Parts: sequence; C-alpha cells; structure tokens
Amino acid sequence: MRLPDESEKPGEINIVPMIDVIFSILAFFIISTLYLTRSEGLSVNLPNATTAQNQPSTEITVTIQPDGEIALNRQSIELEALEEAVRALVVPNSESLVIVNADEKVDHGRVVSVMDRLRQIEGTKLAIAAQRQ
Repeated sequence: MRLPDESEKPGEINIVPMIDVIFSILAFFIISTLYLTRSEGLSVNLPNATTAQNQPSTEITVTIQPDGEIALNRQSIELEALEEAVRALVVPNSESLVIVNADEKVDHGRVVSVMDRLRQIEGTKLAIAAQRQ
C-alpha cells in the first residue's frame, strides 16, 4: 500500500563503498607481494629441513654452487678473499646475518671451510638456507 504523497523513485546502488573495498584489497595484495621476495642468492637446490625457519632478509648472501664455486651476493669470489669481502659488508656495532646457500650436492668439507671463514668475522651471525618440507 502506497501513501499518496510518496513519489516513485527508482532504486539506486551506491558504488563508493564497493570502490573502497576494491582499493583495500588491491593495497593488501601490493603490500603482501613485497614480502614474498626471495633471498638474493644464486639458484641452487637447497636441502630440506623440517625445522627450517624464515629469517629476516639480509644483504649478505654466500652461495655455494654444485661445482663448489662460491659467490658473494651473486658475484663470484675465491675462498681466500671471502673473509675480507664479508668484513667490508658488515655494519660496525651491529650483528649482520650471513646466509649460506649451499646446494645439496656440494661436498660437506667445502661448506665447513666457508663457514669456518665466516665465523672468524666479528659481528656476524650465520644461517644456513634450507627449504621447508
């Protein structure tokens, strides 16, 4: 039943709240993709570990390729020069995290010798990269 003083107005859809929701979702996806970047190491097959944990990103990444070649932040380097090069990258009076990306086929002795060199640098913490199972 309609009252005589009511005018017949067509229904309307307000799209402003819908635009707000779409922009919120867009912002969420943009921000979340910024956190999905991988470490800056070379492509190697990491071993699996059930206790693997995510570490904050770092600027110091040491990669050991399957043939035993070493790279510091994607640049090839000799084992003898590794310690001095990492020392130059460490920020004084703070702990720097050095991530070791070693291919699962690399000889264990090669990984130990790299880690031994890195442990001699004061102000660094070592982490070994692994994939979560």
